[in-house]
Amino acid sequence: MKTSKIAILLAHAFVGWLLCAAMMGNGMPLLPIGTALIVHAIAAPIFFAILSLIYFTRFNYTTPLRTASVFVAFVILVDFFLVALLINKNLDMFTSLIGTWIPFTLIFASTYLTGLFVQRRTRKK
Repeated sequence: MKTSKIAILLAHAFVGWLLCAAMMGNGMPLLPIGTALIVHAIAAPIFFAILSLIYFTRFNYTTPLRTASVFVAFVILVDFFLVALLINKNLDMFTSLIGTWIPFTLIFASTYLTGLFVQRRTRKK
């Protein structure tokens, strides 16, 4: 795959991660931590479904499975290296189901299902 296509795919993943980071960055000072994590777990798959819809309708360089894998891998890697190691200086966030593992799973699922939806809709035309 061309570098420009990889860059477009990763740019979508980065925007999704930024939206989630903004949600947590704004939610944590305003809400109790448990509420902020629940709001994030609800918002993350919505953000990624919207970004996936844009990606699959405008670019569609990768399959739904590959796209979902890249999106969630990008989020996990940035959370690990930037948030956990550099900002928090510990890996405690990865012990939280609602803080990491549920949103990761929902990001994967929403991206994959959006891709399948767009594929089916495209085939019917």
